Amino acid sequence: MPYPDRFYPVVDSVAWVARLALLGAGTIQLRAKNLSESDALQMVADALEVIKGTAAKLVVNDYWRAAIIAGAKHLHLGQEDLASADLKAIRAAGLTLGLSTHDDEELETALRAKPDYVALGPIFPTTLKSMRFAPQGIPKISEWKKRIGSLPLVAIGGIKLEQAREIYAAGADSIAVVSDVTQNPDPDARVRAWLGLNAEAA
Repeated sequence: MPYPDRFYPVVDSVAWVARLALLGAGTIQLRAKNLSESDALQMVADALEVIKGTAAKLVVNDYWRAAIIAGAKHLHLGQEDLASADLKAIRAAGLTLGLSTHDDEELETALRAKPDYVALGPIFPTTLKSMRFAPQGIPKISEWKKRIGSLPLVAIGGIKLEQAREIYAAGADSIAVVSDVTQNPDPDARVRAWLGLNAEAA
């Protein structure tokens, strides 16, 4: 399977990780904010436990120390976290590394770290967190894909299933999805629809 998978849900609890893994999601990011190191470690360990026996890959957002200690295999960092993270320790632990980017300067910073994928966002306005960056729009995906070549490009930010085909066509290898799943009236059906779309493409 490619990493990350084309459908890449981002959730904030172990319960969501378990639910998505049972539905067949291949790559799941656990993004919970403002945890202590010990709480982060517990959460990562619990999330790794619930995906055992499924096809899911857990991506830990931010908590790189917890990811290393718990034996996770995948990590995602924002730019602020990248600045303070120990990249040597992360690589020595064998973790893959995905990085968030919002503008050209951040892309350059990310590429210097030799990531396994780059995330570009927000593509559309997003309600989940106030962004200091304007929406990028779909044309930016094509521009950045040209620049990064074979490195996987993840599009994130306000994306719904109905826009997915256009975003993949513009050059995104993967779409990170938050509210289109977690705030959907029928999340399970929505996840199945995303997985169905990607099975079609394959």
